[in-house]
Amino acid sequence: MKTTIVLISKAGLSTAMRISREMPSVELVSSLEIDGCKHVESYESYLSENFSKVDALIFIGAMGICVRLIAPFIADKYHDPAVVCVDTTGKYAIPVLSGHIGGANDLAADISRILGAEAVVTTQSDRLGLWALDTIGGSNGWESVPSFQGIADAHEAMNRIISLFVNGEPTLLVVDVEMPGVDKLLRTAPEHVTVAYGLDDTIDLDSYRLMILISPYLHDNLNLPSLRFVPKVCSVGIGLAHQASPVDDIIDSFHREIGDAGIDCRSIKEFATIDLKGDEPVVKRLQELGESVRFYTADELKLVDVPTPSDLVASHVGTPSVSEASAILASDGGDLLLAKRKGVNYTLAVAVPMGVARRRGHIEIVGAGPGDPDLVSVRGRRMLERADLILYAGSLVPKELTLCAKPGAVVRSSASMNLEEQFALMKEFYDRGKFIVRLHTGDPCIYGAIEEQMNYFDQYGMDYHITPGISSFQAAAAELKSQFTIPERVQSIILTRGEGRTPMPEREKLHLMARSRSTMCIFLSASIADKVQEELLQEYPAETPVAVCYHLTWRDQRIWRGELKDLASIVKDNNLTLTTMIVVGDAIGNREGLSRLYADEFKHLFRR
Repeated sequence: MKTTIVLISKAGLSTAMRISREMPSVELVSSLEIDGCKHVESYESYLSENFSKVDALIFIGAMGICVRLIAPFIADKYHDPAVVCVDTTGKYAIPVLSGHIGGANDLAADISRILGAEAVVTTQSDRLGLWALDTIGGSNGWESVPSFQGIADAHEAMNRIISLFVNGEPTLLVVDVEMPGVDKLLRTAPEHVTVAYGLDDTIDLDSYRLMILISPYLHDNLNLPSLRFVPKVCSVGIGLAHQASPVDDIIDSFHREIGDAGIDCRSIKEFATIDLKGDEPVVKRLQELGESVRFYTADELKLVDVPTPSDLVASHVGTPSVSEASAILASDGGDLLLAKRKGVNYTLAVAVPMGVARRRGHIEIVGAGPGDPDLVSVRGRRMLERADLILYAGSLVPKELTLCAKPGAVVRSSASMNLEEQFALMKEFYDRGKFIVRLHTGDPCIYGAIEEQMNYFDQYGMDYHITPGISSFQAAAAELKSQFTIPERVQSIILTRGEGRTPMPEREKLHLMARSRSTMCIFLSASIADKVQEELLQEYPAETPVAVCYHLTWRDQRIWRGELKDLASIVKDNNLTLTTMIVVGDAIGNREGLSRLYADEFKHLFRR
């Protein structure tokens, strides 16, 4: 981004330099003779030559001067640079021109963070907290296709659509895809927006004045004013006869075939084929047109299961499928939107990444953190707010974590359910295309019992993902105000458990793990505390500090400190069982020697 700071007077030099230090690629110009500034004879002549060549102008000075200087050069918001005016004291950053499309609003926000200033944004959608429809597409890599009956000019159609939206007219948001960027819109949808997953006959379009669609599909002949965002998600697999021609006619046929299937060609991300066709005229022509083409070997392609394999193709190129297999590989093992179509001298198939272009169920395994609802991750909280079903580990996860569920969501504890009942409930919601959160304590990867669940999801081809969480061992360190690794003393943390009903591998017995005398965080072992103590005493001194932490970060949190020789009695005397973490090691609350260790490094801070 080519940015110029225009310094009007020496009074603003300090402000200009502060900005330029944080934006090292900017050019600083002034008609004054100032060190570090490029000298210009006049601002008028500089702007006459450069106004249309820069991406952004930052004026340091009075608003009136800024406006008068740029006025002769203003064209329209689709071509003008972003212009921001900053007062000489650096108190205000004001977008003057091209707030959304040119990026002046975002630039003003960046400047305000650098200076500790206030960004004075007057754009209506920003003031009302509404989506900026004219920039959503660009920021997400989607193509914007506005349509307003009777208006052919796309810019004018977009302006009419924005006017309807910011005036709060009833708006239908149709979501045909699941991908980054969509989730944010769903979370920030204003009150006058209704969300629909797919467009069908059950929707009363007469109830709306505007439709916004996020879709790789064609939606023509809509009676409503509409704004369609087309994401590039489609991978097109092609098979070609040797020296297939005429080249341009074949490429036109690709686009006709895809359009006839109801897929918007603007959603094409890339083409893919077998590497043997790398020198074919059609492939070369696609590359000349700027299309990305990926190549796969026959060995890679023949491993892909496809609906329409061909023995004839296999005999020629060593794989039973080229078009379908290459489309699926290019989409990371995704779904076919368009199975193999045969044309003259070519075959064609279209695929998208799994779960992208159709509304299907999804399971998000979310780490709840140690217990405090504020310690779930931002992403985890968003997943909970979005879920149609929240299935939480009721004996381990506080119910308060589920209180952010949206109206109408089903919230169930799995404490009284066996695995078959849990799976059945999740699959019921999944088959209805719903969003499910399986909420586990701490971080799911540590004693989360998720392996058997994921095995089930894999078996049934269900789409799922894991959102990590803060583990209770991290909460223990925070609550104990301890660094579990201490220079020259302890540099390892062992996360383990004692051997109860679940056998431990022989090499992971506690007494063997204890030989390193690392900081040891022991899960799920309060009920066998006497056995844990006995094993640890084989390696740790009896006076080794221990902390027994119950319900870490919960409202009824309790922590007992002591020595290893007293561990079993601490647990038994306080009737501790579930959700108890045992921490053992010299790092607990250790400050001894640290002041000497760092004394020379930090002593200059204490000189008077």
